[in-house]
Amino acid sequence: MNAPTALVFAALALLLAGPIPAMLARATWPHRTPRAALVLWQAIALAAVLSAFSSGLAIASQLLVPGPDGRPTTAPTAEIAALGLPLWIVYVTVFVVTLVIGARLLWATSLVAVKTRRRRARHRTLVDILDRGSDTPSRHGTDVRVLDSADPIAYCLPGLRQRVVLSEGTLTNLDDAELAAILTHERSHLRARHDLVLEAFMAVNQAFPRVVRSRSALGSVQLLVELLADDSAVRATGPKPLARALVACAGSAAPRGALAAGGPSTLVRVQRLARPGTDHRVAALAYLAAAVILVVPTIYVAVPWLTELRRLVGHP
Repeated sequence: MNAPTALVFAALALLLAGPIPAMLARATWPHRTPRAALVLWQAIALAAVLSAFSSGLAIASQLLVPGPDGRPTTAPTAEIAALGLPLWIVYVTVFVVTLVIGARLLWATSLVAVKTRRRRARHRTLVDILDRGSDTPSRHGTDVRVLDSADPIAYCLPGLRQRVVLSEGTLTNLDDAELAAILTHERSHLRARHDLVLEAFMAVNQAFPRVVRSRSALGSVQLLVELLADDSAVRATGPKPLARALVACAGSAAPRGALAAGGPSTLVRVQRLARPGTDHRVAALAYLAAAVILVVPTIYVAVPWLTELRRLVGHP
């Protein structure tokens, strides 16, 4: 690994954390291929993290310059003597920034996971207590809880003890097909564990410095998981019942950590239901781009570092 390699990975990390997500968030083609687009988003996020670490490790390898005896230096004084103080300071600073990003990623992942699960556990207990159908099994499933509210509300609580939460207004205002569409939509979230995808993006978003990260990535991924759940509902009931159900629940809110059927993306989702169909060519290109973004940098990092490791352990 050398300094130009470190600069390439640093530039790649910055591009994958900011400008590229911003451009992708403005595109409309992901609405036609949400699964492929979500894979691409995940590849971009993971490649950004790998590139940031690769840049820091490449810089760290520059600190291990040959000493007077020909062996890699490990003492700061020897490194300064070999590199010069200004260059040594630059290398150490970049390496420290990399460590900070790694620490922030671990901390953000733990914090998001713990806070989200505590919030869901409290809300799960609350809806179990307030459930209007607690005395008799629900004909809609044992995971369904019904709240006493005239407003149409529908959301799900992921986790080990999953819940689908409806309101009396939802049961009153939706017919059987519309209700089936909503239930299928919410259970698709639970089955696919879309909550874990969102948590991962929240953690990556918090790990990178605010000046370089894209604010639109998380919102785009939130829309994509809703589109995937919509597609599951369409396969079960068709587009019209789901569209009517989404409009009815458009104003419903959900607690943090839950996944609601309605929300600010309702208009985009209903418009998409009027033009069903998947662009398979675009989907294939998205999968290919995801593979290139993720695999090529990984290979480019792995081979030089395996060579460097062999050198350090004394193998020719």
